[in-house]
Amino acid sequence: MIRESLPFVVADGNAIIDFGGDDAPERLHLLVLNTCRLALADDGVRRLETSVAADDRPRRRALHRAGFRLEGVSRDRWITADGRVDQAWYALLRGDPADGREAFTAVMNTVTARKRVISHLLLTDSAGRVCVLETTFKPDFELPGGILEVGESPRVGLVREVEEELSHAVSIGRLLVVDWLAPYLGWEDAVELIFDGRDLADHAVELLRPDLREIRAVHWLPVEDAIATMAPFAQGRLRAALDAREEGRTLYLEAGERIS
Repeated sequence: MIRESLPFVVADGNAIIDFGGDDAPERLHLLVLNTCRLALADDGVRRLETSVAADDRPRRRALHRAGFRLEGVSRDRWITADGRVDQAWYALLRGDPADGREAFTAVMNTVTARKRVISHLLLTDSAGRVCVLETTFKPDFELPGGILEVGESPRVGLVREVEEELSHAVSIGRLLVVDWLAPYLGWEDAVELIFDGRDLADHAVELLRPDLREIRAVHWLPVEDAIATMAPFAQGRLRAALDAREEGRTLYLEAGERIS
């Protein structure tokens, strides 16, 4: 018998949908739409939720088309004949757009790749020494800056990070380097931007004070000495930033290797 909707139970205003079964892939979208219509006919239902195997593309596609947003993934949650698989959790709230451009972008915002963005600053003094920071959480040194917050521009985030780390407001110059960071030590991939902080005035060098929470010390080192304190991929990034400043251009890197 071909069913017209999926089973669901309602508890505390949540309609919990069972998206199992062996329905034909071409019917999955219609099943989801009919189930949403039936569940939302109950005025007490505020939220529809379901879960599917993370590698089940047909069911995930049907949920995307119906406006469901991905809320999370439980790793190795389900046991199948092929072994353990991740479980993807989806939900649709009453009032969420279910079709049109707004629905599409809202759904895609939850399922497309989200890369961290990191902003760092190339800061030098009148002697050409580079400012590098000794952190409290890793052995290699870093340029001033850090990871951006949600909705924060790279320049605004860089100013904030430097003020938090060093208690000093700096001037942000032009963009020197764009570097794609490969996955590393549990981090997913990311994009790092290095901006030019130019030469800091001699009287201001002593104004940079480490916060002593994330930053243990501020070091002003000759270029080669500064490079030697950094992780291998970060070494290429610093060299490229110095070259970009000298050449008056912006360089693109991948994993610290110059591409263009």
